[in-house]
Amino acid sequence: MYRQCSRSSAWQVHKHFNSKILTPNHGLIAKTRCVSSKTNLKTEDDQGTAFPEQMTHIKYASKGLEKFPQKYKQVPLTLFIKKSKTLVMLDEISEKFTVTFPKSEDTLTVDIGPEDFAKLKNMLEKDKRDSSPAHNPESITECIWQEMKTDNNKLMQYYFRLSKIRLTGLVVLTAMAGYAMAPAAFDPIGFTMVTLGTGLTSASANAINQFFEVPFDSQMNRTKNRVLVRGYLSPLHAVTFAAVSGSVGLVVLALGANPLTAALGAFNLGLYTLVYTPMKRHTILNTWVGSVVGAVPPLMGWAACTGSLDPGAWIMAAIMFCWQFPHFNALSWNLRPDYSRAGYRMMSVVDPNLCKRVALRHTVGITGLCFLAPVAGLTTPLFPVMSLPLNLYFTYLGWKFYQQGDSSSSRSLFRFSLLHIPLLILLMIVNKPSRKNDSKDSGKESVTVVQSELT
Repeated sequence: MYRQCSRSSAWQVHKHFNSKILTPNHGLIAKTRCVSSKTNLKTEDDQGTAFPEQMTHIKYASKGLEKFPQKYKQVPLTLFIKKSKTLVMLDEISEKFTVTFPKSEDTLTVDIGPEDFAKLKNMLEKDKRDSSPAHNPESITECIWQEMKTDNNKLMQYYFRLSKIRLTGLVVLTAMAGYAMAPAAFDPIGFTMVTLGTGLTSASANAINQFFEVPFDSQMNRTKNRVLVRGYLSPLHAVTFAAVSGSVGLVVLALGANPLTAALGAFNLGLYTLVYTPMKRHTILNTWVGSVVGAVPPLMGWAACTGSLDPGAWIMAAIMFCWQFPHFNALSWNLRPDYSRAGYRMMSVVDPNLCKRVALRHTVGITGLCFLAPVAGLTTPLFPVMSLPLNLYFTYLGWKFYQQGDSSSSRSLFRFSLLHIPLLILLMIVNKPSRKNDSKDSGKESVTVVQSELT
């Protein structure tokens, strides 16, 4: 069989049953004639091995030989005859060549024919073109210096990718949940402001994170196509976007909500970019710091609604803190080669057993925190009961991940974590205690204000 083995230019020949046929992978069928100086070349009916593994010499039977390009010099040709193989090196190709077996003095004349020879030659030329940067735009892009240009038509798409829009969406969702669960009257304007401000602050944090990690993202399959790695945006453009979105986000939180919410947003922005991001390359404690970052958005939503942080807010933050571990540990489990290559000290790389234990431990912790929610006045007593099946299945997946520690169990845990937290938030909202007394008090205050104005 003639075939080119990827970029190594290896060509193989084998005998097909009793007929001497060369069958290339590309559909070529070349006829051969097998002759022997001693007429003792064995056939399929013979017993034993015709030729042992040995280096052979090539004698070309025709003139006008085609020279191989420089990269194809010394092309290996392997002959498989009666389950034995003989390796020869081709410097050139022609329509006909003779293989000599030194030890047995046997020869094998290979005649590939003019048509198949032309096809073989075209295959070599095509492979040479494909491997040349001149015919490979992607290779040119990667190998030469070029001016960095931004496609303005895709600018919004680049901003979404720079902001890690799905992660930002999850952050905004938990902030909205904190606002919705807070024991105060719902204000649509305040709700909109905290949603917008949290989203802009999160976008800024993610953009700065990508700016710092370009050299390491380029080494990971998961992140090698990010906008800064690919050069779709310049570093200055990304930093400007981060500065503008972060500043606007904090101003929106301060003016649209209150200073406490803005302070929490600034704290989280600094914690993610200045502590968590560099910490990833030094210690596995980065996961705990990252979990704190994930626990702050519900506090921001709660503070925006009430102006304070009550025990219910801390229960929500604790649930989000615990949720980060099974979510991220399961995600990082299948990315261990990437993290190791880039030099990140993740639990899944440095201590895989600890990674599995921590994930299981915090799935159990979420169940316990749900039972504390009614005690803190966050939900009705029915919430722990309604959330129990959801939490038990989450714990079961954590247990499977702890026991098996394979890609399947980690993937199942990660995927369910994406479903778990929205459903848990939905159950919280459904089981939010009614605030009749608060509404009556607010009604009385409004009546008093109106009466004072009239007098």
